[in-house]
Amino acid sequence: MKKEGQVRIPSGCAIAAVISRKGNKMSGELITNAMKPMHDRSNGLGGGFAGYGIYPEYKDFYAFHIFFNSRATRKDCEQLLKESFEIVQAEIIPTRKIPAITDEPLIWRYFVSPFKSVLKSLQIDEKELVARTVMMINTSVNGAYVFSSGKNMGTFKAVGFPEDVGVFYKLEKYEGYSWTAHGRYPTNTPGWWGGCHPFTLLDYSIVHNGEISSYDANRRAIEMFGYKCSLQTDTEVITYIMDYLIRRQNLTYKEAASIIAAPFWSTISSKDEKEKQLLTYLRTMFSDFLITGPFSIVLGFNGGLMALNDRLKLRSMVVGEKDDKVFIASEEAAIRTMEPDAENIYAPSGGEPVIVKVEEDI
Repeated sequence: MKKEGQVRIPSGCAIAAVISRKGNKMSGELITNAMKPMHDRSNGLGGGFAGYGIYPEYKDFYAFHIFFNSRATRKDCEQLLKESFEIVQAEIIPTRKIPAITDEPLIWRYFVSPFKSVLKSLQIDEKELVARTVMMINTSVNGAYVFSSGKNMGTFKAVGFPEDVGVFYKLEKYEGYSWTAHGRYPTNTPGWWGGCHPFTLLDYSIVHNGEISSYDANRRAIEMFGYKCSLQTDTEVITYIMDYLIRRQNLTYKEAASIIAAPFWSTISSKDEKEKQLLTYLRTMFSDFLITGPFSIVLGFNGGLMALNDRLKLRSMVVGEKDDKVFIASEEAAIRTMEPDAENIYAPSGGEPVIVKVEEDI
């Protein structure tokens, strides 16, 4: 009989998320516990979390979370950062030693502010500078990987089961208004620290259950715009596509969803004339960013979450709510762990984005 971790589960991987519409803070322990009933969807080769609103004392600075293979690599990377940013705080990310998490790299975080002189000389804004710096480090600094780079948010990931990763990073000590989580069951790509979910760029983070059959076409298309896929996992490309569509093309989250999970032409033809024109434009103009293959994803961003199934709904995803909170997970059991009295449980239709934002006046 095959043991745990030796059986391929094509529909494996677990995702979960929670957000408070009123911006109320929740401990990272809540989302860590939500992953426990979905344990069998993972095989111990990756788990991770993203928390929003967790760094209020540094909310105006970009938080770089970086893996290093050695101290020498860390020093080289710090020198590179100092060329473009003021480092206002540098520290080891607190962890606790547990038997389930081994072979950890050096894990540091840096709260930084871009030099205005650099922005002026390059004639770019600070978000573009951060994005370029992440790409440069991940592709040219051997043994260094930036795995989080947003403001007032942070990603925590490792090789292990997600409930162990949460304990490893002491997530019970963090409080955020929104959390996402992932338990990995890699099928076509290696299990390693940099390849765990969430994948992030700036404040965008993606957790994903599924496989991207269009990965190579999507990768070639997005790399034409300066992005580099270097983390050996197909999910990475979704993060960069969303950053390109929303930040650089200034599209709405709903419009971006209509590109990566584009409606069928037969569906578009049934819409009213105004919506038909918009959907036709989006599908034609950004056809290279249509993602094919089974997927359910949660996109985290400052002030909100977006959940999305592929248009054929080939991966499970359920949504529920209670009071000001909205819950998203691969299984209802995970939602019930976070809120036993969750209401309005439903499964979104294929290609139907569920977008939840914190109230604007908060």
